[in-house]
Amino acid sequence: MAQTITKGVKALLAEANKVVTTVSIEEAQALLGSPDHVFVDLRDIRELKRSGKIPGAFSCPRGMLEFWIDPDSPYHKEIFNQDKTYLFYCASAWRSALSAQVAMEMGLAPVAHIAGGFSAWLTADAPIEELE
Repeated sequence: MAQTITKGVKALLAEANKVVTTVSIEEAQALLGSPDHVFVDLRDIRELKRSGKIPGAFSCPRGMLEFWIDPDSPYHKEIFNQDKTYLFYCASAWRSALSAQVAMEMGLAPVAHIAGGFSAWLTADAPIEELE
């Protein structure tokens, strides 16, 4: 028997985008190198190797986000325990919207995500860092 999905991706994204701050590519570029901001790249390693990342961004695969944020998790990453603003991004701003919402629900603040994701970053000819 087929599953009946009661809330699809569009509804989840609409809910997330109601509560998550969205930062434009131009605003994000202006924050590049700021000691008060952490850019968090949610894409997997294949995506990073294929197209690079925002310079200085911290790589956090989407599947590990909750575990890396939670200080009680054995997988906690100290980068998520700082008094900084966290700017999430992925390829097209879908994973980042959902991730920013979850991070907010967990108590991480302030958080935002980048409009259009890394695809929009590339389209804007913004700087990238290649992975070695």
